[in-house]
Amino acid sequence: MDRHIAAQMAAADAIRVLEERRTVGGVASVADAKELLDVARDEEVGRLAIVNYLPRTNRESRQKLTYIAAYLIATRGTLNASEINSVLESSRDRPTRNG
Repeated sequence: MDRHIAAQMAAADAIRVLEERRTVGGVASVADAKELLDVARDEEVGRLAIVNYLPRTNRESRQKLTYIAAYLIATRGTLNASEINSVLESSRDRPTRNG
């Protein structure tokens, strides 16, 4: 989760810098676009790591579901069908012991 949050912050910072340049009449360079693409990829990798993570305890399962719900609400995003299945399966398959 920390990696995903860091990637989201980097993406937000990159977008802010590009917007500031555009506001003052600047032009985004190819390097700027590449940097934005790189941070977007990092964010995607972090998000998928969380979606595909198999919780070891009930507590981890609740944390995963809470984080994903908060992320989706904050970004107004959605999960595709395979991501939904991954989340539901990992929640259903978690150990029954309390964690």
